[in-house]
Amino acid sequence: MSRRGVLRYCPRCQLYTLQQDKCPRCGGPVRVPHPAKYSPEDRYGEYRRKAKLELLRKQSQNRPAG
Repeated sequence: MSRRGVLRYCPRCQLYTLQQDKCPRCGGPVRVPHPAKYSPEDRYGEYRRKAKLELLRKQSQNRPAG
């Protein structure tokens, strides 16, 4: 078994754990805390950046002025 990617993170209670299925403290779901590997040949990077920009524009339009 590879030791890479063994660590998990519970966003609900902000606990790092080695358990793969659920958080030992709150029983919530856990996720991998590491970012995805970077690749200069990222085929979908352009689309991901466009989607993120569109989401940020929508969020800024929905904010109340103040």
